Amino acid sequence: MSDEKDAAADTPKRKKGKGKLIVILGALTVIGGGAGGAYALGYIGGGGHAKTAAEEAGYKLVPKSEQKRGGGGAGKEGEGGGGGKAPPPGVGGDKYASNYYPLDKEFTSNLQDSVHYVQVGIAVSTPYDDTVIENLKANEIAVRSAVLMALGDATEDEVFTSQGKDKLAKRLAAAINATLKQKEGFGGISNVYFTSFVVQ
Repeated sequence: MSDEKDAAADTPKRKKGKGKLIVILGALTVIGGGAGGAYALGYIGGGGHAKTAAEEAGYKLVPKSEQKRGGGGAGKEGEGGGGGKAPPPGVGGDKYASNYYPLDKEFTSNLQDSVHYVQVGIAVSTPYDDTVIENLKANEIAVRSAVLMALGDATEDEVFTSQGKDKLAKRLAAAINATLKQKEGFGGISNVYFTSFVVQ
């Protein structure tokens, strides 16, 4: 009878150990299956990529190899419009081309809690095709309003230091993207650049 009690006392311990082993093996199977699925879909290993929501909506990322270069207008088919050869590929850098667009007029706004005002010219960039730039042009009045609102929140600290200017550029990009998302369902602006910057 004492043997039966000892065996009964050992049984729960053994089941507990087996349960942990089953849970660990199950977790490893799930992780391995997830990694295998990701590899098969092309997330790992460089093969293809899953379409993003932007691509599903018709916005195309432009690879560096398709980047528009030069500024001499479009040439005939088969001719490079820039009048020269594309520079040799480098190591590193962005994977996608940058499509730049300068906004025509400068922006002028008072600074928050200050007697100073700021006047800036800006340009934007996107890694997407011309669709994002066309959306920006179509909604330029709403975009200009959003930029002016964001500039009105700027402080003196932000306009007198390079770190502050960088923070301001990011805030402007977020404001532009929010407006484009509201109007077109997609932003797509990756950066805002200052083409002029005056504080008085």
